[in-house]
Order: sequence, then C-alpha cells, then structure tokens
Amino acid sequence: MFRPKIPTMPSPTGFSTPPAVIQPTTVIQSAETPLAAAPTPAPSRPTIQLTPGTALALVGGGTAVVLVLGAVLVSLLLAVAITGASVAVCAVVLRSLLASDAKRR
Repeated sequence: MFRPKIPTMPSPTGFSTPPAVIQPTTVIQSAETPLAAAPTPAPSRPTIQLTPGTALALVGGGTAVVLVLGAVLVSLLLAVAITGASVAVCAVVLRSLLASDAKRR
C-alpha cells in the first residue's frame, strides 16, 4: 500500500529513424580585415522645448497624480487601522465573556 509503483519505460512504437551522422567541418580563416564602421549620423528630430503652459500642465498633472495616490494610500491605511481596532475590541469582549463564564463555574 505504501510502496510506490515505478512505471516501466514502454518500448517505442511506430517508425523510428536511425541517429543522423554528423560530419566534422573545417574552419577557414579569412585574411580580409573587416571594414571600419561608418559613424552614425545624428538624429534629425528636433529637441523638445517646453513652453510655460506645457510646464504648468505637467506640474499640475504630477500634483494630481500624487494627491490621488496619497488619498488611496491613506484610505487603505485607515481601513487597516479600523480593522485592527475592531479585532482588538472583539478580543476584549471574548476575553470578558470567557472570564465571566469561568467565574460562574
């Protein structure tokens, strides 16, 4: 009952191909020197220039993201704190009930 059954390897069925014979090859060294790589041209895109309106929009968007993320994190922390407080209250009530039940006996 506690001894595992070891499966046996079944013999292959169907057509089997013989292993392929690999012929060694020789490496031929070339005497040519590689050509020097041409320097890459600078990109033709213009650099981005921030106008005061664009900078203000970026700062406003970043501020909004930080405020929303902060509100979400604070609400999660508040939920954890409320849950912990309610578990503590339940523990005190249960302890009181068990202690009063033990005194009655």
